[in-house]
Amino acid sequence: MTPEEETEYRRRRKSRNWVVAGALLFFVILFYAITIVRIGDA
Repeated sequence: MTPEEETEYRRRRKSRNWVVAGALLFFVILFYAITIVRIGDA
């Protein structure tokens, strides 16, 4: 693998990791909000 290919591979992996982290954060916030709403109804 050439240095250019390796740099591109690392850039894509880092980008994909940010997407996964963002999706995980979204679900955490979503479940937190749902929990708060359900506790408020009780």
